Formats: sequence, structure tokens, C-alpha cells
Amino acid sequence: MSFVSALCRLAVALWVGGATLFTFVLTPTIFRSESRDAAGRIVGYLFPGYFRWGLACGAVALVALLVVRGKNWIPAAALMVVMLAVTAFQALHIEPKAAELKRQIPSFETTTKDHPLRREFSKLHGISAACNLSVIAGGVVLVILL
Repeated sequence: MSFVSALCRLAVALWVGGATLFTFVLTPTIFRSESRDAAGRIVGYLFPGYFRWGLACGAVALVALLVVRGKNWIPAAALMVVMLAVTAFQALHIEPKAAELKRQIPSFETTTKDHPLRREFSKLHGISAACNLSVIAGGVVLVILL
């Protein structure tokens, strides 16, 4: 296995592993151990770095794959492009809008769920969660393809 091929696999593993750890371990732990408002603030601070990490790992993996062009490189490259697009959509569109809504909501603990800002935030959160799970699922497929 060449260095570039190993780099591709490593970048995918770090991308998917990071997303999985953040989604299924770190975030739930923060929300269990802190108040809803404090947990939301902490996770909000982490999101920009989380998305930069995904974009960086995805870009390295895609460039390495395009250099190596090993087995199944076309479906893997196409999947990586989709995963990168989803991550970029989250980073550049969903997260900034959600962060702005969070700034406008005085407290998630005292603002009712039917408040228009909370409803809009919940909608964005649902879209982001679906995007995140799709990136993780795509990463699992990539691990199998590579």
C-alpha cells in the first residue's frame, strides 16, 4: 500500500471517527452533564472546528484518492464529493443560521417549544442531524469501498 493510499484511508477514518465520536459520545455527554443552555453554548463553540475538521479530512481524502485512483475510485470519489458538499452545506449555511437563532433565543430552558424561533431552530437542527448521519453513513460505505 502506498503512502498516498494510506493517507486517503487515514483521512476517511479520522473524518468518520471524529463525526461518530462527536455525534454519539461527546455531544450526548455534554447535554447530560450540563444545563441545556450551557450544553448548547459549549457545542456551539465546538461546531466551527468540527466542520473545519470534516472539510479538511474530506479534502485530503479526496485528493489522495484522485492521486491513487485505486479500486472503486470513481464511486468512492463521487461519494466523497457528496459528503464534502453536505459538510460544506452544514458549515456554511445551516450552522451560521442556527447560531444566529440561538443568539436570539434568550434561553432554551424557558422559551417554549412552540415559539417561532425555537421552531425554526428545531427545523435547522433536524436538517443538520440528518446531514450529519448521512455523512457518517457515507463514511462507513467509504471504509468498505476503500
